[in-house]
Amino acid sequence: MKARVPQQGAIKINAVPDLQSMTSLTQRSSGLVQRRTEASRNAAADKERGSDDEDNEPRQEEEDEKGDSKETRLTLMEEVLLLGLKDREGYTSFWNDCISSGLRGCMLIELALRGRLQLEACGMRRKSLLARKVICKSAAPTGDMLLDEALKHVKETQPPETVQSWIELLSGETWNPLKLHYQLRNVRERLAKNLVEKGVLTTEKQNFLLFDMTTHPLTNDTIKQRLVKKVQESVLDKWVNDPGRFDKRVLALIFLAHSSDVLENAFAPLLDEQYDLAMKRVRLLLDLEPEAESTKANANELLWAVVAAFTK
Repeated sequence: MKARVPQQGAIKINAVPDLQSMTSLTQRSSGLVQRRTEASRNAAADKERGSDDEDNEPRQEEEDEKGDSKETRLTLMEEVLLLGLKDREGYTSFWNDCISSGLRGCMLIELALRGRLQLEACGMRRKSLLARKVICKSAAPTGDMLLDEALKHVKETQPPETVQSWIELLSGETWNPLKLHYQLRNVRERLAKNLVEKGVLTTEKQNFLLFDMTTHPLTNDTIKQRLVKKVQESVLDKWVNDPGRFDKRVLALIFLAHSSDVLENAFAPLLDEQYDLAMKRVRLLLDLEPEAESTKANANELLWAVVAAFTK
């Protein structure tokens, strides 16, 4: 038994340094983990600050571009008129008798895109687009006098009228003298004044032998070129073979510019090969069936009803 006592004591004596060494190792390792954690956090913070600094300038540029686009945002009517205006002379072609009805179609689509108008439900009989009535979805003012005037007419008219009827009534093309008050007068002149206020056009007087006429020559060529480029790219570089993937406003602009006989003006600067390709793709759009396109997801029924009215 005496021989066993020193062995136990030896075990107890040796156990103390083992515990101390384990404790020190644990403290060292925990300190190392803490230092590594702090270092990784600092590196991540520096990386985030660096990325924020790198992204700050592009974000600022995007905000500036958005601000510019808001200042010079044009309605569909103004875009179609701007495509039809001669830059230096400041007036549309005297031989263009399509732009008047085209501008009325622009108003209906503009109001539909802004959530003011829609078509009535097709019902169990599945009425065609041209047989369905236009109803007022919201009477909230748009801030545009022409649009608000057209919206007021649609809201107060009972029973409702179809898209085709509204294009004719707003253009004054009706045989019913009781409906002549629906005509929107001096539309081109009023749209030109809007473009003058936006800094796109200016106002001049020109003498045409027997009479004087107010003209609106182009002053801001940048906006006009941006518009022309948007139309060109939509059927060239940014062409998508699915109308559902088109931006609704760009799609409406192509259809209405063609119906107003001003689309050629946007394609005039193109090379022959580009012009042929652009017109080929425009014809593909014109050959679409509005009834079928209006039933697809995210389609605007009133937009396709206006297209049907011009392409029927």
